[in-house]
Amino acid sequence: MTETFNIIRTARAIVRVTDLAAARDFYVNALGFIETEADNKHVYLRGLEEQSHHCYVLKKAETPGVEVISYKVAREQDLDELAAFFTRKGMPVKWMEAGSQRAVGRALRVADVSGIPVEFFCQMDTVQRALQRFDLYKGACMQRIDHFNCMVPDVQKAYDFYIHDLGYRVSEYTTTQGDDRIWAAWLYRKPSVHDVAFMNGKGPRLHHVGFWLSDPMRIIHACDVLASMGYAKNIERGPGRHGLSNAFFLYLRDPDGNRIELYTGDYFTGDPDFEPVRWDLDDPQRATFWGHEAPDSWFDEAMGFVDFTSGEMVATTEATLEKTKTGFRHLRSAERALKRPRALLSGRIFSK
Repeated sequence: MTETFNIIRTARAIVRVTDLAAARDFYVNALGFIETEADNKHVYLRGLEEQSHHCYVLKKAETPGVEVISYKVAREQDLDELAAFFTRKGMPVKWMEAGSQRAVGRALRVADVSGIPVEFFCQMDTVQRALQRFDLYKGACMQRIDHFNCMVPDVQKAYDFYIHDLGYRVSEYTTTQGDDRIWAAWLYRKPSVHDVAFMNGKGPRLHHVGFWLSDPMRIIHACDVLASMGYAKNIERGPGRHGLSNAFFLYLRDPDGNRIELYTGDYFTGDPDFEPVRWDLDDPQRATFWGHEAPDSWFDEAMGFVDFTSGEMVATTEATLEKTKTGFRHLRSAERALKRPRALLSGRIFSK
């Protein structure tokens, strides 16, 4: 039986960085996030169309890591019901009282079925949105937070939990050939392709946070701005278009290696008779409808989570399904034919 929690959407992430000034330059000056406010340990960022106080928090720390990914709920009652549900399941729960976090009301932190630290909150301070402050538009002109993508060792387990227990719906999914096991799934609460995606891999780890842009030219312009400011090597993958989701994309690594996606062009999923789209894992147009192959770093590297009960990094385990790279066999054939190293063919930038 699916629970009736009214989870609205992806809301924010708290990401650790080692140098606040370097991170601010990348996110604010190069990408065009709005800096709502800052102190000596935090920078609070939002997109141009957002009236919430922030959607992305840069937090000063000795080492990188992701403290929490958050969803907004409709009612304070949803928080109490979620707490009771997770407690019945014997899963870790921690209350963050109103005032303990800047601009956020009472919040509930839990460890989900994969061990991901997830936060739910209802109230956040609002600010005047900057959608028509065209004088503030710069860089990629970041509009709003869109989704999370997490690597987990058992996608089926995460899928079942979010669909059957938390009431998410599935827009698209990838299955292995022959036995139709789920290798990846895109799940949503708001009427778009996803609020969270789960991919097969060593985890739990956060692969990226996706941010919505108004059109593909914003992404192209962002590449020009990044290059002109000395951030060309921070472009990890793209620009290109995914077959899955139809999104026009660009993947970036910030100065600490944290990954974000600039994202636009997906579609509406709000109709009750919407039918999920199935992709075969070996379909070469699934991950890259067009564009360069993803580098190995995109498949191998991700951000570790911080355990909210101990403060230590969440332990990871290997994937239950074999890790694979779409088009890998085609890539190896091209290598043999051209006698060129895979790093050149894949456009790899970052090392493990």
